[in-house]
Amino acid sequence: MTSVMHHRPSAAPADGGVAARLEGALRPFVGGSLPVRLVAWDGSQAGPDLAPVVELRSPDALRRLLWHPGELGAAQAYVAGELDVPGDLDAALTHAFAVAAERGLSGRRPGLRALTGAVRAAFGLDLVGRPPAPPATQARIRGRLHSKDRDRQSISHHYDTTADFYAQILDPETMAYSCGYHSSPEQPLAEAQHAKLDLVGRKLGLKPGMRLLDVGCGWGSLSLHAAEQFGARVTGVTISKEQKQFAEAAARRRGLSDLVEFRLCDYRDAVPLRGAEYDAVASLEMGEHVGQANYPTYAQVLHDSVRPGGRVLVQQMSRTGRWPGGGPFIESFIAPDMHMRPVGETVGLLEASGLEARDVHALREHYVLTVAGWLERFEANIDAITALVGEELVRVWRLYLVGGSMAFRDGRMGVDQILLVRPGGDHHLPWTRSW
Repeated sequence: MTSVMHHRPSAAPADGGVAARLEGALRPFVGGSLPVRLVAWDGSQAGPDLAPVVELRSPDALRRLLWHPGELGAAQAYVAGELDVPGDLDAALTHAFAVAAERGLSGRRPGLRALTGAVRAAFGLDLVGRPPAPPATQARIRGRLHSKDRDRQSISHHYDTTADFYAQILDPETMAYSCGYHSSPEQPLAEAQHAKLDLVGRKLGLKPGMRLLDVGCGWGSLSLHAAEQFGARVTGVTISKEQKQFAEAAARRRGLSDLVEFRLCDYRDAVPLRGAEYDAVASLEMGEHVGQANYPTYAQVLHDSVRPGGRVLVQQMSRTGRWPGGGPFIESFIAPDMHMRPVGETVGLLEASGLEARDVHALREHYVLTVAGWLERFEANIDAITALVGEELVRVWRLYLVGGSMAFRDGRMGVDQILLVRPGGDHHLPWTRSW
């Protein structure tokens, strides 16, 4: 992305224009002077000359913030193009987070005088009225939380955009949509994803003829790698039609159809009728989507599917703080209903199913590098991506990738590989680890 653009003050109306009026109204909410250079739709400007620039291109940006204060309203306005950050989005957001922390704005409640001033400014700028319609890319999910039908809607919203779209962002060799395993910041994305898939295979102890269940198989990266590189017989399950069709076509192209089967199947229906059918089970970044109430069911599926002594590997994101999901933006535009928790709580839920935890491997810093690779491909292919999905979804994904990278970089989110075994048989784990 380009570097942050800085604007010098331009001629403004005698009263300072929209920007000056907003600056006065916002001062109590931001704990002092504006932390950004604000450019309003009437051409007026306010705030420090050398701060990151935020453009309010339409009064609807403020109307959204009035109806949805905070992250959701700002995200809606950005996605709709009513609010823009014309420079480096990462730098601007990092600056805003730093100022908020320095001024102690988290959880701060404005007083009556501040609210009265904001209401007066809203009426003066003719902002009061019905809320703007949600952007077209915002999820519209219906039904009981984490019912099978609602989960299908959520997954379809995120993954059924078309494989061509994801191929412009992910490593196209693997189509792995999960954290890679990086030996250095300079390692190419494709190598890091192959290294991750090799790491999973080694941790599971895969050998020719072993039966692997891949729960939430995505575009088929692990299933195909396990068959091709380890000789495993794999069943991959997904509830995304687009993913299943893509993975099956990839298996045919690579001559792996006799080793890999993909099923359009909810994880709750994935337990074999005979039980304990698989020698190993893997689930890469799928557990975030099952919800808090259903996580024990998910953990039990992993336990019941693997034979005694078999290994289970879960790669999953974690989160600390007051918001257990992805946040208002992520849950509204990217992954509805997702739920994360501290890694220790996830280990406890997995062990409650009867599995025994053997290793927890933190990969948080690796995700910063993985997302950097995705962002590089995203920006390099921006014209093709825009032609495929339109400008609005491009803005959704730029905000998603930049915000996600920041969350892993700053420690608000983590990702871990959790290796477990089902007791009752010899797991054959080595005495020392060499992964």
